Amino acid sequence: MYSELQKKLEERLRAVLRSQYQIEPEKIVIEQPPEVAFGEYALPLAFELARKLRKAPRKIAEEIVAALGSVEGFIAFEVAGAGYINARLDRGLAAHTVAAGGEVPAPEQPIHSLVEHTSINPNKAAHVGHLRNAILGDTFVRLLRAAGQKVDVQNYIDNTGVQVADVVVGLMHLEGLTLSSIEALMQRLAAEGRRIDYYCWDLYAKTSQWYEADPAQKEARRKLRLDTLHAIEHGGNETAEIAEIISTAVLRRHVETMLRLGIEYDLLPRESEILHLHFWDMAFEQLKDKGVLYFETEGKNKGCWVMTRPGAVRNSGTDRTGEPLREENAESSDASDGPDEDAKVIVRSNGTVTYVGKDIAYHLWKFGLLGRDFAYRRFFDYPNHTCWISAATGEPGHPHFGGAQAIYNVIDSRQSDPQANVIEALRGLGYTDQAAHYTHFSYEMVALTPRCALELGYEVSEEDRARPYIEVSGRKGFGVKADDLIDKLIAATRSEVDSRHPELATAEREAIAKAIAVGALRYFMLRYTRNTVIAFDFKDALSFEGETGPYLQYAVVRTRSIFRKAGITPDEALADAASIDAAPYLSGEGSEGIWEVWLRAAKTTLLLDQCIQTAEPAYLAKHAFQLAQDFSNFYRRHHILTEEDPARKKLLLATAAVTQRELIRSLSWLGIDAPEAM
Repeated sequence: MYSELQKKLEERLRAVLRSQYQIEPEKIVIEQPPEVAFGEYALPLAFELARKLRKAPRKIAEEIVAALGSVEGFIAFEVAGAGYINARLDRGLAAHTVAAGGEVPAPEQPIHSLVEHTSINPNKAAHVGHLRNAILGDTFVRLLRAAGQKVDVQNYIDNTGVQVADVVVGLMHLEGLTLSSIEALMQRLAAEGRRIDYYCWDLYAKTSQWYEADPAQKEARRKLRLDTLHAIEHGGNETAEIAEIISTAVLRRHVETMLRLGIEYDLLPRESEILHLHFWDMAFEQLKDKGVLYFETEGKNKGCWVMTRPGAVRNSGTDRTGEPLREENAESSDASDGPDEDAKVIVRSNGTVTYVGKDIAYHLWKFGLLGRDFAYRRFFDYPNHTCWISAATGEPGHPHFGGAQAIYNVIDSRQSDPQANVIEALRGLGYTDQAAHYTHFSYEMVALTPRCALELGYEVSEEDRARPYIEVSGRKGFGVKADDLIDKLIAATRSEVDSRHPELATAEREAIAKAIAVGALRYFMLRYTRNTVIAFDFKDALSFEGETGPYLQYAVVRTRSIFRKAGITPDEALADAASIDAAPYLSGEGSEGIWEVWLRAAKTTLLLDQCIQTAEPAYLAKHAFQLAQDFSNFYRRHHILTEEDPARKKLLLATAAVTQRELIRSLSWLGIDAPEAM
């Protein structure tokens, strides 16, 4: 409703500006007044036009208001201050529209989006930092689907990287295990109820320390690491088989861990298939043919294939036929004759491909531009769909993957430069539309507060105790394992639920405790904007007060209690609101709080659009919290069940109903359940 009214107002304003001043503004800014008593919209338009029209802003505002006439959904336009235009909605009509609404309009042409998130190295248990990535990505998937987009969810698996190699080194050279004894180890761990990802967590840290433990052996151990990595990349040997078994087992644990938070995937594309199916070879030909890459013959990058930088002068190197390259910028006659030392290396002089090169190939596949596809096999069955994994040889019946129109990569901010390089490569290849629809959904890290680290039993120096946070390090084994965190949150909430609701069955109390714990964790990760470092703390995440998930869930529980006592359903309350004239109860003394709830509830769909346009779920989290706050203020001031005026009581019940509807909808988009009791 709110966005539709904005569109109507904007259309009318454009018509006025055309007829009055022959102006076609690129954008019309619509703001909110500091207080709802001043109106629902504030327009600074007159200030923007003052210089062009050479008139005082207030004079322009008066002329615009005089020309506006009536606009559907609005009852008045007023000039305020030095030239603001305040717009007042027809509150009664707006409330009826909100009560009858609730559905997100389907897009005329839904697009096919691909969201890649989580992407944990399959060498150890997931930790708290990984949860921010997965929760952000999963929430954005929910937002896109709510907006009517077709979305594929992918979790990229680097199963041939150095982190997996480190665990294999640990197994083979520190533990002295062979392929058969590793298989026996996994069977023994399963029989003892121990987890392979936890075992690898400790082994990875142990191996990382072993590399540096003996200075005399440092080079030899580093070479062992590199040889192991090359064996895994090449495949067809025992080392690669060990890497396959371990990485697949750890990956399955990751998928199970994320499912506890309601996070699911459609496809797990693996690095091994990108290598063995020669995706890079296909991409390499395109990049050379289009001149995006050239072979450097001078300077520090001699012998490498490097990527042309936009606007750079390329004065050395040869093309794929061996002919010398020289591209002069006519406006830069004093340009250096030397090589471009800052060019991005894509293929090293030893013939190995960099991370960026493989990523370019992968993203050409994502957009359906590579000319080659994975094979696929089933990996994990969810209640409503199957998660597939890439394979060299697969099985029939798989969905179609790739060929997306828009890509969102949830990858931390430290990868901004590689992500930018992929986008530049797409542009260089002529895929400008695809480059424009490639979004690096970046975020900052999750650390631990010193208090949290102490609670976990880590030694914390006096210097670290004075810091606001301590960085997580998987290589050092320092951090909170994701499953341990979830278990601790559930245990804490279970204790609270048991004390409040001993009358409920055990399974019901367990379900409520899990919903509260997951809600607390997901909201804690989503309430901060993506560019904010999160310092995780158990006390803050578990709080039932303030800006937390449980606070929002409790607001829904409170509305449910109202309807149980009133003997009416929320849908019936919203239907009853259509039979009254709501306007007298939405204005005047004591009524602004009621209207604020309706006004906030009307903005949910607007927030959906805003979150997608800005790739920032935190805005929806804040909106839901503010709606819960508005309802709490309303609930304290108005006695719904004892209200004697029948029409007013209907409106108060409808206010609780619209709050419940929009809170449940917002929470579902955030991946948070609203339990029946707390």
